[in-house]
Parts: sequence; C-alpha cells; structure tokens
Amino acid sequence: MKNRFAVVAVLAIVASTSGLAAEQRTITGWVLDSACAFTKGLKKPISAECAIACAKSGSPLVILQDDGTIYWPIAETMPAEGQNKRLMPFAGKRIRATGKIYVRGGSNAIVLDNIAEATGQ
Repeated sequence: MKNRFAVVAVLAIVASTSGLAAEQRTITGWVLDSACAFTKGLKKPISAECAIACAKSGSPLVILQDDGTIYWPIAETMPAEGQNKRLMPFAGKRIRATGKIYVRGGSNAIVLDNIAEATGQ
C-alpha cells in the first residue's frame, strides 16, 4: 500500500511540474521576428516592414510583452503548422491575443484562438 501511495505521489508531482498543462489567457504585446526579439534586445519592433521582411525570409514571428516575456505562437494540430501566415497582418503591431498558454523549460508558447490589434498603445 505504501508503494502504491509513493508511486501516485511521484506521478502527481511530475504531472504538476511538467509544464504541459495549458491555461487559457489573453496577452498583449508586439509582433516581431524572433531573431530581433532575442538578438537586439528590442522593446518593440523596429518597423512593420522589418518584421515582415524577416518573416518572409523564414524567421518565426513571436509576441513580445512589455515585461520582456516572449511567446512562440504554435499549433496544436499534428502535423503542426507555422503561425507566420496568421500573424503576418499584425507584424510590427501591438496585439491582444487569446489562447492556450504553455510553459516548458523557460519557454512560453500560445495556441492562438483570437488575435486583434491592440488599442491604446
């Protein structure tokens, strides 16, 4: 009986710390290419044209919050699809996005349900 309890306790701890649980949330931030988000230390995109050019060259678009948190837009479907096509109209703009948030190994991802340009920048 003690062994069974120990196994259940370990599984519960692993499940709670695995980062696989999703939480529905709304985030607000800037859509920019991932390379600039990491290498330039930007707080917002240089320009919409720059973000679009990088995305067209293959750099994934991400959402950068004011606090510096970066969200990778992902798909839940398998095979997964990139989200640049969906984000391209918002490249270089401030948006509000709602979706499932996943956190794993220090990375943040969002499965986009809704996305719209934010007001009151």
